[in-house]
Amino acid sequence: MKLAWPWLDRQRRFSALKAAAFALMLAPAAYLAYQLGDGEFGIYPMWLGGMTYWSGVWATAVLLLALAVTPALTIWNWRSLIDVRRMIGVAALLYTIGHLTVYFALRFWNFATIAKEMASPFLVTATLSTIGLLALGLTSVDAAIARMGVKGWQRLHNTIYVVTALAVLHTLLSRGTNPMQYLLSGAFFWLMVWRVLDRCGRGAHAKSLALLAVASCLFAVLLEIGCVWLKRGYPPTETLANNFTLIFGIPPAWEILFAGLLIALSAVRPNLRLISSEVTPSR
Repeated sequence: MKLAWPWLDRQRRFSALKAAAFALMLAPAAYLAYQLGDGEFGIYPMWLGGMTYWSGVWATAVLLLALAVTPALTIWNWRSLIDVRRMIGVAALLYTIGHLTVYFALRFWNFATIAKEMASPFLVTATLSTIGLLALGLTSVDAAIARMGVKGWQRLHNTIYVVTALAVLHTLLSRGTNPMQYLLSGAFFWLMVWRVLDRCGRGAHAKSLALLAVASCLFAVLLEIGCVWLKRGYPPTETLANNFTLIFGIPPAWEILFAGLLIALSAVRPNLRLISSEVTPSR
C-alpha cells in the first residue's frame, strides 16, 4: 500500500479541499507553538501546565469538528466533505496523543503519581476517551473496513459519540473554569440534538435550526451556572449577569447562539432562491 500526501485525492491528484483541511488541522499546533515561543505560557516547567490544558482543548475541538462534517453535508449539501472526514478524525487522535505526552511531561514522567491520579473521574474520562479514539484511529483505514465488514465497522465507529462525550466531560472536570469548557459543551449539545432533528427529517430546516441555536445557548448558560456554583460557590445570579457583559469577552453562550443562527440563516438561502424562481414571470 502506497501512502499518499494528505493534499491528494484517491486518484493522487491535488485537491484544494484536502489541502485546506490539512492546513486547518495544522493551525492549532502552529498557534500553540507560537504561544509557547512568545512566552504566553511562562517559563519551564510552568508552560507545561498551559500546554497541557490547551492541547486538550484543541484535541476536543478537532474531535467536534469531525462530528460537524455530517451536519455540513446535510445543511449545505457539501458532499465533498466526506473526503476530509477521516483526516479530521486522525488529526483529533494525534492532538490527543500530543496532549497525553505533554501531561506526562508535566508529571515528569512519574508513572506512580500518574497511576494514583488515574482513579479520579477527571482522568477516568480521559483514559476511556483516549482508548476509544485509538481504536477508531487504528481502524480508520480501508483494510479495517474490509476485514470487519461495513456493518461491524460502522457499529464500532458509532462509538465516536461516546468518545466525544467523554472528552467534553473531561474538559468540564478540569480544574478551574474557562469559557472554552462551556463553548465546547454547547457545541457538542448542538451536534447531538441536530442528529435527532435530522432523524425527524428537519436537519436542514431553518426554523428548527434557529430553535436549536436558542436551546444550545440556554444549555451553555445553565451548564456554566451549575459548574461555577459547584466548583466555586458563585451565586447563579452573578454568573447569569456575567453573560450580559463583555468585560470577560463574548460569553460562550452568545457565541453558540450567533453561530447557530448563522447556520439557520444559511439554510434559508436555498428556499429563497426557490421562491424567487417561482414568482419570477417566465419570458
